[in-house]
Amino acid sequence: MNQVKIFAPATVANVSCGYDAMGFALQALGDEMVFTKTDSNVVTISKIEGAELPFEADKNVAGVVAKLMLEDSKSDFGVDIQIFKKFIPGSGLGSSAASASGSAFAINQLLGNKYSNLELTKFAMHGEVVACGSAIADNVAAAIYGGFILVRNYQPLDIVEIPSPSELVATIIHPQIEVKTEDARKVIKPEIPIKTAIAQWANVGGLISGLHTSDFDLISRSLVDYVAEPARKHLIPHFDAVKNAAIEQGALGAGISGSGPSIFALSKGVETANNVAEAMNKIYKDKNIDYKIYISRISTHGAKIINSVNASL
Repeated sequence: MNQVKIFAPATVANVSCGYDAMGFALQALGDEMVFTKTDSNVVTISKIEGAELPFEADKNVAGVVAKLMLEDSKSDFGVDIQIFKKFIPGSGLGSSAASASGSAFAINQLLGNKYSNLELTKFAMHGEVVACGSAIADNVAAAIYGGFILVRNYQPLDIVEIPSPSELVATIIHPQIEVKTEDARKVIKPEIPIKTAIAQWANVGGLISGLHTSDFDLISRSLVDYVAEPARKHLIPHFDAVKNAAIEQGALGAGISGSGPSIFALSKGVETANNVAEAMNKIYKDKNIDYKIYISRISTHGAKIINSVNASL
């Protein structure tokens, strides 16, 4: 394989109670990227559409990940990268993670699937360091594995795939403002009371159990965040109004997607998800803030091949 075009999904991290530990991939939203082998032994980025991102490989998350993997594998080729962003950085939907995980997945294809998903996640985490200063795994793991994931541990890295009911549908409103991950992380308190910690990890357990057993009532009761949401919601215009409207229309729960500003809601079935979208639209339509609304099932897989070419270099 000498050229591969891939789709890298957008992701929702934290999932309310699972701060820095849970995430899921979206089926209907993501980036497209094209990777072409070259005989230059270097990584270049020849095209970027949809966002203003650096073309220098050492400053672009996709370039950084590609270089690391080519060096680690002692490859005898270089790569040219084209990036087609379908959602903007700073969205809270894993924009940098899509680029990082998409690069890890694509380079692995060009290398003949040399690395496991766990190893790809480790490479992609280096891209997150470039993007936000932290080697976080929740978004990149979701984008590589697909579905729901739990980052059970970092030392050593341990990613757990979590089955989820097929009826689960996400509705997301993305106000077209930017909340930088670095800024959103600064408002989180480094220490929390033990009562808060107990309530939070009890909800994580409840959410994972509900996903395993398709217990939608348990999922709903568990989608409560005592750690990040109270500290971050002031960064997102009309957050409480959107969350309340979504739940009134039947959403199982709603919260901040990643570090924001996107707000996600989970519903049982497309009809309820559409009703939630209408409710979100009513909140924002007269607020003089541009926004986009997405409705998506949970992706059953992570990054995937759209097209590949086996012609000689």
